[in-house]
Amino acid sequence: MFAMNVKHYRFGIIVLVFMLLMTSTAINKSGDSAAERGDEYMMAEELERFINNEPKLQGAITGISIRNAATGEKIYDHMGDTRLRPASNMKLLTAAAALSVLGKDYTLSTQLLTDGSVTAGRLNGNLFLKGMGDPTLLPEDIDMFAKKLKEGGIDTVDGDIIADDTWYDDQRLSSGLIWGDEQWYYGAQISALTVSPDKDYDAGTVVVEVQPGDAGEKPNITVTPDTNYVQVSNNAKTIASGGEEDLTVEREHGGNTIEVEGTIPFESANVKEWIAVWEPTGYVLDLFKRAMEEQDITWTGDAKTGITPQNSETLYTHNAMPLSELLVPFMKLSNNTHAEMLVKEMGKVMHDEGSWEKGLEVVETEMKKLGLDTENLNIKDGSGISHMNLLSPDEISKLLHSVQDKQWFDVFLNALPIAGETDRMVGGTLRYRMENQNVHAKTGTIDGVSTLSGYTETEKGDKLIFSIMLNNLLDEEDGPVIEDKIVEMIATHK
Repeated sequence: MFAMNVKHYRFGIIVLVFMLLMTSTAINKSGDSAAERGDEYMMAEELERFINNEPKLQGAITGISIRNAATGEKIYDHMGDTRLRPASNMKLLTAAAALSVLGKDYTLSTQLLTDGSVTAGRLNGNLFLKGMGDPTLLPEDIDMFAKKLKEGGIDTVDGDIIADDTWYDDQRLSSGLIWGDEQWYYGAQISALTVSPDKDYDAGTVVVEVQPGDAGEKPNITVTPDTNYVQVSNNAKTIASGGEEDLTVEREHGGNTIEVEGTIPFESANVKEWIAVWEPTGYVLDLFKRAMEEQDITWTGDAKTGITPQNSETLYTHNAMPLSELLVPFMKLSNNTHAEMLVKEMGKVMHDEGSWEKGLEVVETEMKKLGLDTENLNIKDGSGISHMNLLSPDEISKLLHSVQDKQWFDVFLNALPIAGETDRMVGGTLRYRMENQNVHAKTGTIDGVSTLSGYTETEKGDKLIFSIMLNNLLDEEDGPVIEDKIVEMIATHK
């Protein structure tokens, strides 16, 4: 009996040594040392402890996926395969699809055309201003159209002034946009012919600025650009210094009356709001009419919307910046209008239909090419403003790994906000966050949702990909602090 026990004991030792050797070989083949595995374990342990003990995450859903940027290997996840609302992390998919389909040098444009001819300073025919999806068109660009007419010797248009937005369909708002968002710049209506008030390029909006007047009087209100397309109802009051500001600036639904109500103290700073207009095509037409008048160009017909005939002659074309440059304000400032216009542009280019339906088909096709499981996604828009969008952290981190070998990756990476860089067009929405971390990432916020996905470098110089998605928060403004703590934990391990 003793001999048999010794025999079994020796056999057990041999098996144990063999298993240890095999384990060691597997570790060596994967390139991960015991120390690296230990660091990953410690990181996972710390993250789990933080998630379980952070009071503001109790009752919320926390999805995290972390990958090795070089290999794509997933080294940590917490509910990583759970579909969650991505907010503006949806823009990562839109940007990647646009670069893949349109290319980094692609430009959007606006054209001035006619179906008539010029004789002795008179254009005998109609004049068309045709939008082709440029969200960066500025009021001074519209002025230039009128100047070009004047330089061409045209003083009179014997016909109509027609604004043509038919490059895209006439569905102005995505299906998932909630009614409370549609008056604000981030919920602006989508038209192929639109204009931005400044170089943030919030297309389809005006800037309303409220300046305190004398105590007891109404404040002074200006609208930029100067346009008759919107009207202001000023029911606000300037109060004595030391009083409390309680001012609202809102646009009525279905129209372009902006109502200013409440109080503003005498010594208060000016209040600015970017307000979306109702039907942006008409807004552009109004600015163009004013530009024509300033150039003393008259017209005999109506100013209206319509379709440019195919045989029309192009008088002048304004080209936007190339996509590689457009992605900077789009991603850095998280511009929703840019996202939706790019979606419609992809639909127009690939299916000759500038609609959300066809554009999102293109996005899904491109995501499948990049290795994402499109059966596990629900995409309703290009910006992430819809609460019906559903993505998982695993799919986002997979995308961020896959795009690294594309020839346009440098453009994609350059468009991401960089933590701690105070220049708005560099740091973007991360300019006041994680100042001591090497982070390029896309933020996202809608009601109850905060997300952050991108790239970071660890203290040892290793590059990691992360996707953090926090849903069902009581206050989405708690999200950035939590995300920054998580990124710090990631960067100080492995």
